[in-house]
Formats: sequence, C-alpha cells, structure tokens
Amino acid sequence: MTDSNKTSEKPWGGRFSEPTDAFVERFTASVGFDQRLYHHDITGSIAHATMLAEVGVLTAEEKQQIIDGLEAVKADIEAGEFQWSVSLEDVHMNIEARLTDRIGITGKKLHTGRSRNDQVAADIRLYLRDEIDVIAEELGRLRNGLLDLAEREADTIMPGFTHLQTAQPVTFGHHLLAWYEMLVRDAERLQDCRKRVNVMPLGAAALAGTTYPIDRTITARLLGFDRASENSLDSVSDRDFAIEFCSFAALLMTHLSRFSEELVLWTSSQFDFIDLPDRFCTGSSIMPQKKNPDVPELVRGKTGRVNGHLISLLTLMKSQPLAYNKDNQEDKEPLFDTIDTVKGCLKAYADMVPAITAKVDNMREAAKRGFSTATDLADYLVKKGVPFRDAHEIVGKAVAFGVAEQRDLSEMTLAELQQFSGIITGDVFEVLTLEGSVQARNHLGGTAPDQVRAAVGRARAQLAG
Repeated sequence: MTDSNKTSEKPWGGRFSEPTDAFVERFTASVGFDQRLYHHDITGSIAHATMLAEVGVLTAEEKQQIIDGLEAVKADIEAGEFQWSVSLEDVHMNIEARLTDRIGITGKKLHTGRSRNDQVAADIRLYLRDEIDVIAEELGRLRNGLLDLAEREADTIMPGFTHLQTAQPVTFGHHLLAWYEMLVRDAERLQDCRKRVNVMPLGAAALAGTTYPIDRTITARLLGFDRASENSLDSVSDRDFAIEFCSFAALLMTHLSRFSEELVLWTSSQFDFIDLPDRFCTGSSIMPQKKNPDVPELVRGKTGRVNGHLISLLTLMKSQPLAYNKDNQEDKEPLFDTIDTVKGCLKAYADMVPAITAKVDNMREAAKRGFSTATDLADYLVKKGVPFRDAHEIVGKAVAFGVAEQRDLSEMTLAELQQFSGIITGDVFEVLTLEGSVQARNHLGGTAPDQVRAAVGRARAQLAG
C-alpha cells in the first residue's frame, strides 16, 4: 500500500501526502479515555440523523439504516465486542468507521452538516448533564442522612469551638446542620451549573455553522436540551460549563474535607466523641489496637486532586483564541476524574454518615471543660444592668479564679461568684448548666434542641419539594 493510500484511511487524509508518525498518532489520540462518551455520542448521532431526515438531507430509509446501525454498534460496545483503534483517534471516528463497515456508504452521510468540533462539545454536555443528575441524587442522599443524624442527636451536648478551643456549648445536631447548610449551597450551585450545561452546540459545525438546511430546534428537542446555542464560534470553543462544574466540585470537596477533618479529630482518643463503623475503617499492619478513619482521610486527600483539576481547566482555557483548538482535548481527563472522584466521595459519605454513633457522655464531659458557659454568665450580668464590657471583665476574673482552683464556673459556690459581683444571685446556676446554655439560644438558627428539630423539618420539606 502506498503512503497516499495510508493517509486516505484517515477521515481527513485527503490533504496529506504522508502518514501520521506512529508516535504522534498515539500522542494525539484520545480514544483511550473518551470512549466513555460512546453512549452519548450515539445518542447525539441518532438525533442528528433524525433531524437531517426531517429537513430532507437524508431519506427516511437512510435515517433508519443509520439508526439501526448505530444501535448495533452500541450493542457491540456494551457486549465488549468492539475493538477500539488508536489510528481512528477518538470515540467519534471509531463509531463512525464501524457504522460504515456495517451499513456501507450511507454511514458516511451521517457526518453531513456537523464537525467533530460541535459533536464532541455536544457529547460532553450530554455526558456531564447525566452525571450531574447522578451526583445530585447522591448529594440528596447524604443530606437526608445528615438530617436523620441531626434529629437523632438534637439533645446531645458537645463543645462548640473557635480556633479549636472550647467556646460555647452546642448540640451535636446543631453542629451537623452546619454541615448540612454547606451542602445546600453546593446543591444549588450544581443545579445552577446544569442550566448552562444544558445548551446544545450541535449545528455550529467546525466553527461557522453549515450550509445545509438544518433545524437545530429539532435536535435540541430530541436530546432534551433547553435551547440551542446562539453563536457558532463560542459553541465549539466554550468549556466554561466544565470549569463551572469543576468549581462546584472543588467547593463540595472542600466542604467534605472540612467534615473529614472533624471526623478524624473526633475519632481520635484525644477527643473520642464518635465511633465510625468498622466497615469504614482499616487497621494497622503492625499495631493491633489501631482503627484508622481511612474514608474521611482519603476524602480529605482527594480534595487536592479536584482542586488541581479546576486549576488545570482554567489554565487550559486562559490563552486560547477562537474557535476550537487541539488544546481542548485536554479538557476530558480532568473533567472525567473530577466526576469519578466526586461520585465516589459522596457515595462513601452518604453510606457512612447515618451510621455514625455519638459518644454522648464524652461529648458532654468535654463541654464541661474550658469554661464554655462563661459567655452565658456575661449575658446574665448584662440582663441585670451591667454594661457588657464590665460584665466581660467580671467573668474574666471568675474564669481566672476557676483556672487556679481547677473548677468550672458551675462548680463554684454562690459566695465565690459573688466576690466578683454582688449582682449575682442564686438564679445564676440556671444559666451555668450546659442544658440551660443551649436552651437559652432558642431562636431561628440557634442551638436549642427544639430549634434543631424545627430546622430538620424545614430542610426535609425543602428536599421533598
């Protein structure tokens, strides 16, 4: 076979006088990773062929041949009987070549009125749209699990922290709802991102549209897109939607990493606040007593790779002139790995969170340390007419006395407290208890158990709606 015959095997080979270098062929091929788009590529091609028939570019018989052929190719792929070829570069040309092998010259008509540029843009959007729906479902499952756990632990008292120092008493349920609020924002960002993903680029062709009498509204309707894109140049070169998804993913993973850090701390013997089921932990090869919180640790670690993928895509796009450039082949691996990582981490958390067990006594004992009701004492004095700054100083002196005596404020006698302010009376002990402290903040967003249960109810109604 002559070199010119070898080049003609490529769908674009007519212009070339020598075959592609073997290394360059491997270097530029994407079929090793973009073959996961096969289902969406075939779905898009069926819609494209249907539209071409409706506008008279294909006959009804040609359309049906193409659709039947594509369905047969999909069956081969799903049965593991499809041989992917690096020489055909990508998922699109592999499928088109197999289609032509099956149905002959009619298969070559499928590409009429489109380019691989708008084809791949459509495939990625179709794929990402489906994956967003899967991720949204897993995110919802995790949110439900958090609500169940928060409701169960609405009365469980634990220390609240700032600077990782004991600050004020809170309930474990209230703490969990703080995590929940982060996930609410993540879910909203995901759905907002989906709106911009669900725009159809097919019909932009290589960059300037096509001279064929296509009807893009037909294709958009068949594929479930909200609308067709407005500008052909932007349609083939836009990867904002992928960057936006990775931005969502980076924020979600940052939140999961924060959850993970607390779970790792809380399972340590120094805190000993919770227990994770054995099935989410591993042991040590040398230390038989170890029970390691590997799932939270690994989720915390995977956050870095997702953040890296966001930076990778931002950097990929930052200097590209319009319209399509080969650089954009590098969009898929970061996007695909981000999707896989997010799905895996959400599944792990959605399975694990409902099974977390609170060590109620340990949490309560920790809340008694660190003078966590000091602010409540200051508030008590203010309500009796003491200016806040004076109250702050009074309580500071009482705390210093407690440090020296190694006793909490609630463990002091009335006489000892009155040496710092004569305004203090016997009712002070109502605010110095842990229960009194959390119950006193009985307002929207507060720590009181009733507020936690009410927040859970509102959240469940929102999820159901």
